Amino acid sequence: MTNFIEYKQGYKYQLSKDHASNTGITGYDVNTQYLRLLPSGILYIDDGYAWDGPSGPAIDTSNFMRGSLVHDAIYQLIRDGHLPSSCRSEADNLLREHCMEDGMSWVRAWWVHKAVKYFARKAALPSRGRTIKKAP
Repeated sequence: MTNFIEYKQGYKYQLSKDHASNTGITGYDVNTQYLRLLPSGILYIDDGYAWDGPSGPAIDTSNFMRGSLVHDAIYQLIRDGHLPSSCRSEADNLLREHCMEDGMSWVRAWWVHKAVKYFARKAALPSRGRTIKKAP
């Protein structure tokens, strides 16, 4: 037994019900603690998965949440080496598609897509994984 905890910072939201999404990213068979990507392209995100929601100066609105969830999950799979970095483009496109399906205006969704395309590259790098911290 230890008298300290280990934790990661940076998460704002935690999924309270399993979610499935067709990503179009096919040919991969990935199974992690909270994420499963089937060769058919279906991504399963399990209850309890934590993500940080829309990043940067973005406003966390309901029409941004599903897109940010799926986008963050795919980026995590890229960071962790389960998917190649070439899957970033599909993740960025899915973000835009989910946001528009959920009621975001095409103008805002266009800006969101351009922002992640040009500024989120570092978020998919292995060095951008969450650092484990200890307390006390």
